[in-house]
Amino acid sequence: MKTDTTHYRELFDRVIAKTLQQAVRIIAADPALVIPGTVILHHQRRAAGIRKKNEREGLLVPPVIIASITSLCNLSCAGCYMHGRGIHQPGEMSGDLLSSIVGQAAALGVSVFVIAGGEPLVRKEEIFCMAKAHPAILFPVFTNGLLIDEETATAIAGCRNIVPVISFEGFRRDTDLRRGSGVYDRLLETCARLKKRNVFFGCSVTTTRKNFDRVTDDAFVLQMIGSGTRVFTFVEYVPMEPGTELLVLEPEQKKRLGARLGAFSREFPALFIGFPGDEDAYGGCLAAGRGFVHIGPSGDLEPCPAAPVSDRNLTTVPLRDALQSRLLARIRKDHGLLTETDGGCALRANRVLVQELIDER
Repeated sequence: MKTDTTHYRELFDRVIAKTLQQAVRIIAADPALVIPGTVILHHQRRAAGIRKKNEREGLLVPPVIIASITSLCNLSCAGCYMHGRGIHQPGEMSGDLLSSIVGQAAALGVSVFVIAGGEPLVRKEEIFCMAKAHPAILFPVFTNGLLIDEETATAIAGCRNIVPVISFEGFRRDTDLRRGSGVYDRLLETCARLKKRNVFFGCSVTTTRKNFDRVTDDAFVLQMIGSGTRVFTFVEYVPMEPGTELLVLEPEQKKRLGARLGAFSREFPALFIGFPGDEDAYGGCLAAGRGFVHIGPSGDLEPCPAAPVSDRNLTTVPLRDALQSRLLARIRKDHGLLTETDGGCALRANRVLVQELIDER
């Protein structure tokens, strides 16, 4: 008999596979993209089998790992989750360790290795090395896009398993307000460089109460598709800094977001992904290893980017051992810590209780 948790994980596996299949259909006319896309899709199927085998042996491996590989950034955006983590980073993982972690993840059945920051492209050569060493792993790279010059765009085009996901806040006014004057126009130039090289790339939209109507309007989607965008990630705002709670989506907006993404998927030739998405379908948040885990810049294995607490560090233990973290297991067991809140992130809202789990002896 399948347990409820097994059901949620199998559902997530199917969603990942369906998303990759849809991506392959979108790029069907370009063999240079279809071939690596098909390799990645086949790996996901094989990786899902490896994860099931590991689970039968008592090891829960998430299909997705998010790694914030640096806290450095060339921008200082209001409300950035890295600024809001409120901790001093003692040092960043070496390139050799990052490469080792990706290799360990691939062997354990991880399908998608998300690269974030800070601005991850300050370590672009290491990203390229990891992607080339593991062509069957998908590497979405969440970037502010400003470091993608002509040379970098050409290098990205040579690694078809890298998917740059560029941060927009909507049109010029919203993007420049949060990210700085002139950023919007520079990002359109970045998109043009990637489009010219036929790179499969996307945009990440921090979706707030204030910009909701604009970023969920057909006009914005059409503008971005015209720029070459083929993946849209709508990230619901999490209040990492005090005083920004009024930016969190209203309950009605959260419902409308899901409906709009569904409509966009039917109407436009692109992928539309909501994060955290429909958590009710998965019985709560997919953090803490249910669907993904987060690795901080110094190697701490954490439940998610918004919950910077850890009892395992990958500079001292291998990934297999770290995934057996007592903290992650306790969070998964205490379902209340993974139930959606008005603040948009259950673990962030319950951070005092989560910290108490760390302090337990």
